[in-house]
Amino acid sequence: MMNERAVLAGGCFWGMQDLIRRLPGVTGTRVGYTGGDVENATYKNHGTHAEGIEILFDPTQTSYRKLLEFFFQIHDPTTVNRQGNDLGMSYRSAIYYVDEDQKAVALDTIADVDASQLWPGKVVTEVEPVGAFWDAEEEHQDYLEKHPNGYTCHFPRADWVLPKRA
Repeated sequence: MMNERAVLAGGCFWGMQDLIRRLPGVTGTRVGYTGGDVENATYKNHGTHAEGIEILFDPTQTSYRKLLEFFFQIHDPTTVNRQGNDLGMSYRSAIYYVDEDQKAVALDTIADVDASQLWPGKVVTEVEPVGAFWDAEEEHQDYLEKHPNGYTCHFPRADWVLPKRA
């Protein structure tokens, strides 16, 4: 089976990449800039792009839904343009779907996260069609592997388990 692609934004891309790359079924990740207005975006010039992560995954080993559930566990989807100490549009929560099936799964997952009341507020995660994804500079790729004590505001929440759907 061929890999599928997911594109997510949930704050600083370093922490997201470090955690998501370890999930069973994830075959590749890269960080970059997406969802904005600048061609050939860079760290110093990314306009309205979010810091995002592109995930390649084997759908026979994990599902898009499972990736989204983990995404909602490792970042706070209830804060507008913020994660931890990071402020601004670059750090917004967003799901960039590649097809209508992914869009439907994203909307269903958001509804389930809201209904669960695991977060103290309402989910503000944007759901938009995927657009251009501009690779971040090499020093940002695999950052926390290169700098194990580097900054991150992402972590798994052990008590955060989305109830099973009926």
